[in-house]
Amino acid sequence: MRKYTPKDNVQAKSYYTDRFWVAPRVPKEAVEEGTHFEKVVAALGAQVKEAYIQVGQLVMHIEATENFQVIKILKEQCGYTQCSEQSAVDYLAKEGEFELFYQLLNINEAKRVRVVCRIKKDEAIESIVPLFKSANFAEREMFDMFGIKVNNHPFLKRIIMPDDWEGHPLLKTYPLQGDEFASWYEVDKIFGKEYRNIIGPENRDPARIDRYDTKRFSRIGYEVPFGADISGGETEQPIEYSETFMVNYNKSSKQLDERK
Repeated sequence: MRKYTPKDNVQAKSYYTDRFWVAPRVPKEAVEEGTHFEKVVAALGAQVKEAYIQVGQLVMHIEATENFQVIKILKEQCGYTQCSEQSAVDYLAKEGEFELFYQLLNINEAKRVRVVCRIKKDEAIESIVPLFKSANFAEREMFDMFGIKVNNHPFLKRIIMPDDWEGHPLLKTYPLQGDEFASWYEVDKIFGKEYRNIIGPENRDPARIDRYDTKRFSRIGYEVPFGADISGGETEQPIEYSETFMVNYNKSSKQLDERK
């Protein structure tokens, strides 16, 4: 079995250096008086810690413990009857927190509001499923991908990864090609750990092409029959183009001549 290298400190490294270009922040604009967004901020009152306009939508920062009350007011009093998106961003290594956001839509006014709050790693957030049924899967995905627990959720379990999966793939400390557990998961699940030395770890590199793959999916122009012996090499095959579904633009045809 290959040596395991801990990935816990990968995010503790320098975020930005001279080698990387950092995109400028989207400018923040003040909420103008007499507008629809000014009335929304007034309806929430002291629950809003910070409010500004960004790309034509209202962004409000609140305390995480007040997320349910704030979103309830936005739905029942301000007309934001649709929750189009809900997720989180991992800022654990840089700031020690998750940033959670709710994207709400007022269909009648054609206005959008983003509600933002912060929680620590081991803190939980209140479910908004009683307000928006669409939040059911979004909160399960947030739990699955980030490990964020949601209080009073009707069925909080993984939605994408297997129930016995270890780790949360959208954490920035999670390696892009998977960790030690990911490389052995299917071998252990299907055959058992005693077959690790026989089968070997799973290849999780999507760019790798194996010329001895008998399916020959990645060898366009060098296709051979299934299970054929290619130890002596392959013969290049001409690529044929369908006359009905595809057009070979490298050669002249009657249809192309007519179009020209």
